[in-house]
Amino acid sequence: MEVIDLLGYAGALIIGLVLGLIGGGGSILTVPVLVYLLMINPVTATAYSLFIVGTTSLVGAFKNMQKKLVDFKTAGVFSIPAFIAVYITRMYIVPAIPDHIFTLFGFEVTKNIGIMLFFAIVMVAASISMIREKKNKVETEEEIKFNYPLIIIEGVVVGILTGIVGAGGGFLIIPALVLLAKLPMKKAVATSLLIIAVKSLIGFLGDVQNLEIDWMFLLIFTTLSVIGIFLGIYLNKFIDGKKLKRVFGWFVLVMGIYIIWKELF
Repeated sequence: MEVIDLLGYAGALIIGLVLGLIGGGGSILTVPVLVYLLMINPVTATAYSLFIVGTTSLVGAFKNMQKKLVDFKTAGVFSIPAFIAVYITRMYIVPAIPDHIFTLFGFEVTKNIGIMLFFAIVMVAASISMIREKKNKVETEEEIKFNYPLIIIEGVVVGILTGIVGAGGGFLIIPALVLLAKLPMKKAVATSLLIIAVKSLIGFLGDVQNLEIDWMFLLIFTTLSVIGIFLGIYLNKFIDGKKLKRVFGWFVLVMGIYIIWKELF
């Protein structure tokens, strides 16, 4: 096994570790690890990412269920439009993207380059969400009132985004649950993991019919990521997750800018 492969599998452990430590954000590393370290085609990498992110999020969701932090009704209302959108995106929209998208000033934007550039933009947006300081508010239990039209629109947007880039989209889901369903932050984070798990795994089903899946590799990579989650949850007792989240946010920002530079130049 080459050094680059070892780094790729170490990346799987780090993805889970970050998810365990800060409760989200680690999935944004999955596609870059698969594409740049393990040399997997971006379309296949986004498919694998859905399975990896979905499975690891499901593990986190089960732990939150034991703590009674998951709001199942809210998860159901948000998940249905999201998983329909992500399935349609993986089954029909991604395969329909042409190999040659357009040419600008002599630079050809291919399907692979387009996906990675779009992914980098999502990384930058996610990093800003992690870096920004949020004032601590005293959380009170409010009666959950669903703004159904906005929840459906948000679910569809998150589903399409997840389908294209293969990331969980927690940085979009959590604010939506807080603002549109009036969930306290802890419940929003816990519930978002269940939503991410459901829509990611259902989205992956759209790929099983279109792509040749290397199941052995995928299961090994996912297992390492799950081990990383348990390690992260254990280390979370000794490390300040909020400070770590900001540091990780800066790292994701640098990664996003690097991907844009690498794909364009």
